[in-house]
Amino acid sequence: MHEEQKPELEQTLDQIETLAKSHETREGASSWECVLRSRQQGRPGAKLFIDLICDSFMEMHGDRLYGDDPAMIGGVGLVEGRAITFIGNRKGANLKENVLCNYGMSNPEGYRKALRLAKQAEKFGRPIVCFIDTPGAYPGLGAEERGIGEAIAQNLKVFSTLKTPILCFIIGEGGSGGALGIGVGDKLYMLEHAVYSVITPEGFASILLRDPSKAKEAAEAMKMTSYHLKEFSVIHDIIAEGSAQETAMRIKQTILRDLDVLCSKPAEHLVRYRIKKIRGIGEVSGGKEWWQPLLEVFKKTQSLN
Repeated sequence: MHEEQKPELEQTLDQIETLAKSHETREGASSWECVLRSRQQGRPGAKLFIDLICDSFMEMHGDRLYGDDPAMIGGVGLVEGRAITFIGNRKGANLKENVLCNYGMSNPEGYRKALRLAKQAEKFGRPIVCFIDTPGAYPGLGAEERGIGEAIAQNLKVFSTLKTPILCFIIGEGGSGGALGIGVGDKLYMLEHAVYSVITPEGFASILLRDPSKAKEAAEAMKMTSYHLKEFSVIHDIIAEGSAQETAMRIKQTILRDLDVLCSKPAEHLVRYRIKKIRGIGEVSGGKEWWQPLLEVFKKTQSLN
């Protein structure tokens, strides 16, 4: 970087910090603190929530095309007598499970397994509940060769038109296309300290700010917390976090309440509302006011090339 460009970059970073301070979460936790909390090793994951919510659960394996992906859990559970198909990203509860589950980064067979279970749910009239907790889909060579992009795109297409209720919960990290692959539904909720974004703060800092050490500042500028996204109407509501049992019970109450309403609606109505909701993402009142400072940051950063 040229010496004369450094003051301009410093000014850009100061703008990001100012923007960040004006938009801390309601509980006082910064966006970066939410990122760290969403990645905590001991944070409850999809498997634990399924076990706490369901009276019984039968896990299903394989995509019937290539193999099974332990990073994507799926099966049928009974919740107060109601059969529900559960699908979720699985990171693992310890280092050994983290490695086995690829730290929650699914391969194509994981998304195709989710699609198989979703179609099965539609066939048998079961609602679907998805738990999202992934830094993103696996970007490795094997995943690319087996069509990770096509698998996620196919899920977006099919989930949008499934004639059965779908509820989605972001319980940790909601990263990029990996989160979208099982994130299309009638209602989208976030846990209080979860995050949801198109890229990680580290990726944002590396690509746009050209400095990986600026990940904290990037997180503050990205508006990736539950409170920001609730304000933008990207999500329906925020679920307060407590102990694993308390949080699971709040999720369970939300599931039962919403399914009582959604299951009474005609399938065509669900699909029509779902597509309208998806197309409406980003159409927020005051959008120019919210995004203008960040847009200026992008413009100034690009001008430093």
